[in-house]
Amino acid sequence: MLRRPVVVRRGPGLLGTVARTAVIAGTATATSNAITAHQQRRHAESAAAQQAAYEGYQASRPQPAAATGDLTAELGKLAALRESGALTEEEFAAAKARLLGT
Repeated sequence: MLRRPVVVRRGPGLLGTVARTAVIAGTATATSNAITAHQQRRHAESAAAQQAAYEGYQASRPQPAAATGDLTAELGKLAALRESGALTEEEFAAAKARLLGT
C-alpha cells in the first residue's frame, strides 16, 4: 500500500512575508500622511482665524490724526468750529480725544 506523504505547512514563506510587510508599511504611510494633512489644515484654519481677528481689531482701533494727516491742522479746524459755535465744549473734547487717540 502506498502512503501519501504528509504535507506540513510551515508558514507563508518568504514572498508572503514580504507582501504582508509591504501592505502594513503602505497602510502606515497612508495613515501618517492623512494625519499630517489634517493637522496642517487645522493649523492653517487657526492661523487664518487669528489673522482675521487681528485685522478686525486693527480696523476697530481709533487711528491718531498724525497717522492720517496733519494733527495741528485738524485741531485748528476743531477749534474754529468750537469758536463759531458749531461745536459745544463736550463735542470739542470728544473730537479732540478721538484725534489724539486717547
